[in-house]
Amino acid sequence: MSIARSLRNADHAELRRRIVEGHPVDPAALEGYAFRGTSLGLPTFVERVTWKTFQKTFYRHPPTGKLVGWNVRLAQDGLDAPSRPKRRRGEPVVEWPYEVTGTDGVPMPSGFDRGLVIDYGRAPNPPWQRLVKDPLVALEAGSADALIGVSYVVIGGRCIETPTYFTLERDHRIDWIPEWYR
Repeated sequence: MSIARSLRNADHAELRRRIVEGHPVDPAALEGYAFRGTSLGLPTFVERVTWKTFQKTFYRHPPTGKLVGWNVRLAQDGLDAPSRPKRRRGEPVVEWPYEVTGTDGVPMPSGFDRGLVIDYGRAPNPPWQRLVKDPLVALEAGSADALIGVSYVVIGGRCIETPTYFTLERDHRIDWIPEWYR
């Protein structure tokens, strides 16, 4: 069993410890890949209206050189089922674009400063979504194949942690780019 899968039933204290003790992530190791995500720590009723599994992508945007990404909605076929993007008009359903940055100058909870930050505020999102940031760390030193993250919001410079933890496991090379990054 992978380290990411072993955390599926971990409590919030264990998940937070994994963030604080996580390992730095080389952004180049993420570039060009889609990662399968699994939501952790949310009540079942919340997962039913959102998702349990999803994808996050990491794409180097040629015009800007920035590492960006987007979330892909997956059919909820089960935790270990292959990733199958939901489709609308023949294209994968994507939402919540983001930019991936380092931690310098980004407000964050204590101890969350050792990896990268998925920053929804640096992309065209609704105002409420622009408050969200996800620190991202590797579960094993020197490997970007299994990652853990958590969402927090920044309101008036104050960081408010949420119970929205997730793991990411390398899935496949990106095979589709949404219109806003083409």
